[in-house]
Amino acid sequence: MRVRGAEPSSPQGSWAFSVSLGELKSIRRSKPGLNWAYLVLVTQAGGSLPALHFHSGGTRALLRVLSRYLLLASSPQDSRLYLVFPHDSSALSNSFHHLQLFDQDSSNVVSRFLQDPYSTTFSSFSRVTNFFRGALQPHLEGASSDLPPPPDDEPEPGFEVISCVELGPRPAVERGPPVTEEEWAQHVGPEGRLQQVPELKARIFSGGLSPSLRREAWKLLLGYLSWGGSAEEHKAHVRQKTDEYFRMKLQWKSVSPEQERRNSLLRGYRSLIERDVSRTDRNNRFYEGPENPGLGLLNDILLTYCMYHFDLGYVQGMSDLLSPILYVTQSEVDAFWCFCGYMELVHGNFEESQETMKRQLGQLLLLLRVLDPSLCDFLDSQDSGSLCFCFRWLLIWFKREFPFPDVLRLWEVLWTGLPGPNLHLLVACAILDMERDTLMLSGFGSNEILKHINELTMKLSVEDVLTRAEALYRQLTACPELPHNVQEVLGLAAPAELHSPSPPASPLPLSPARSLPDVAPGADSVPQPDSSLEILPEDEADT
Repeated sequence: MRVRGAEPSSPQGSWAFSVSLGELKSIRRSKPGLNWAYLVLVTQAGGSLPALHFHSGGTRALLRVLSRYLLLASSPQDSRLYLVFPHDSSALSNSFHHLQLFDQDSSNVVSRFLQDPYSTTFSSFSRVTNFFRGALQPHLEGASSDLPPPPDDEPEPGFEVISCVELGPRPAVERGPPVTEEEWAQHVGPEGRLQQVPELKARIFSGGLSPSLRREAWKLLLGYLSWGGSAEEHKAHVRQKTDEYFRMKLQWKSVSPEQERRNSLLRGYRSLIERDVSRTDRNNRFYEGPENPGLGLLNDILLTYCMYHFDLGYVQGMSDLLSPILYVTQSEVDAFWCFCGYMELVHGNFEESQETMKRQLGQLLLLLRVLDPSLCDFLDSQDSGSLCFCFRWLLIWFKREFPFPDVLRLWEVLWTGLPGPNLHLLVACAILDMERDTLMLSGFGSNEILKHINELTMKLSVEDVLTRAEALYRQLTACPELPHNVQEVLGLAAPAELHSPSPPASPLPLSPARSLPDVAPGADSVPQPDSSLEILPEDEADT
């Protein structure tokens, strides 16, 4: 076994370590199905050694050797977790008493989360307690507690500790003021065409927009109107899209009650939309009150979107994305087409396969492992390495994490596409970076981590988060040996293999570094119960 810190006595001596087997508490194995594997050794003190990555097989060989000196018991709730006990029958007997940690009802809730994280996250439960971490990888009924059988094609033994990328100092970043009407007017040329669009987008990225500009600028940022179009071309386009919208709206409006009784899909969409709309941003003056016309517009736009995108339809969470857009545009037609543009960016988040969400969680973990491997090891040692607590962040782009005005600023910055395609992942990294000391120095376990992350809601400063996210981007891009798969996430390099499978939401091995191109850095709520993780209870109104 090798880890950095010992006196170098050989070319690899700087990675050597020794640990008493009596100090081990558990061993966590990587998820099955990867073409590589890793082990994390957790000590009795609660700390963890750096992950041991086996790129040529050998995990089972090491576990078999350890089993000569220790008793390795597979957890009945997590087939990847091996509990370590000494060869002491009385101690083992006492310890097994503590293995039955989870009650049936708790496991059912988490199983529902695994099967349908969208509806469960947004409605079904508000408490996540000790059962959560074990049930994230449920133990198959009747499965043997012995070590899982090795794959038939397991390569020869061999392992290594993932090497840390040496990042340079984090640069200081200063964000600019919002783009004003006067500044915007300087970019409007003859016939109303915008000029110097890249510079204008860079200014929106660095400072956002003044509220008076959002109504028109969001139509451009979301692709409803063309950046290069003239004023007359924009008017003609809006007339065409207005006709198209009302034709689609008529499709569901003209369905008779008799027809709808035989259309379970439309009935399901209508019921789900009505329920979600009734609790979307009800504290915002634009949507408050029992007979608010804004709620009717939300309902109509979302039902029309089901006609526009038959395959996707409506999924819980979409009302959260539409609400700020309608608030800004103050127009049913404009809001619909801007919403369609937004959904082009995030529709994969709502697909039933969940592959896009899995890929994003994997990419987030990859970035975090490069930026802060110590934090990653800590989260993994506390059974939080899957970053499941970031699910809602990525699903609806932090809509419920910031106050409403801050969400408007955050989204318009993200929509610029600067400085790369996945700034929202760096926003998540920035939040975790801001909270790392609290998480690591407070002795938090899995439950406390989930609870703390949930309690950040409405307490974050969007300017501080965006400043740190940009600083993280500049720090990464300044690294001359940035691994190629990290470059891919940041949009600095083309994917190594087109149409490759989505990366898993588990620690990703850093690929060998390739030459990094020169990149210029981008200039009515109710009291919440005391719970481990508050995840939008069924009866909670939006905040």
